[in-house]
Amino acid sequence: MNTEELSTEDKILIAASKVFTEKGFSGTRTRDIAEEAGINLALLNYYFRTKEKLFEQVMKVKIVLLFGQIIPIVTNEKTSLDEKIDLASVKYFEILSKNPNLPIFVLSEIQKKTSDVKSILPFEKVLNNSYLMKQIKERKPDVNPFHFLLNFLSMTVFPFLGKPILQSFDLMNDEEFQKFVEERKTMVPMWIKMMLNN
Repeated sequence: MNTEELSTEDKILIAASKVFTEKGFSGTRTRDIAEEAGINLALLNYYFRTKEKLFEQVMKVKIVLLFGQIIPIVTNEKTSLDEKIDLASVKYFEILSKNPNLPIFVLSEIQKKTSDVKSILPFEKVLNNSYLMKQIKERKPDVNPFHFLLNFLSMTVFPFLGKPILQSFDLMNDEEFQKFVEERKTMVPMWIKMMLNN
């Protein structure tokens, strides 16, 4: 595959990512993606054949972005539990600040079952056997570690899901929201550690 073909494919993937994120799988037509990419529909079909195949490629990238980047942190045997919490918090807020629509897109498409998430990223196997889970169980043997994980995800992801609500009621503008996110980078690890130490 030559450079021109790769750049066309990349152009299609970038356009597809934008359109799928805005309209979701069911609201997107391949014609919308072709127009966004500045190519004709025949060329899009040549590269990806179907909307489903193109969507799978986009979902792979999005799921790896939302969940995959945390894997090196949770599997690291050299860092303490507290260090993992700090690192994961910074990483998530960085990712979500750059991609604020990422969680709502991924979660809504998972809920609609438009993609087989486990085949894209077998996160449950990695997570269940991770050093993070071992450390949580050692620290809090009487508590299901998924309480900790869901609390962490809620505290990091929900502000981005809730941003449209905050803004529609004029509770926060973009600048105030960014300041709010910066504050949470230090507050979330502190809250999680307090839960684990009580």
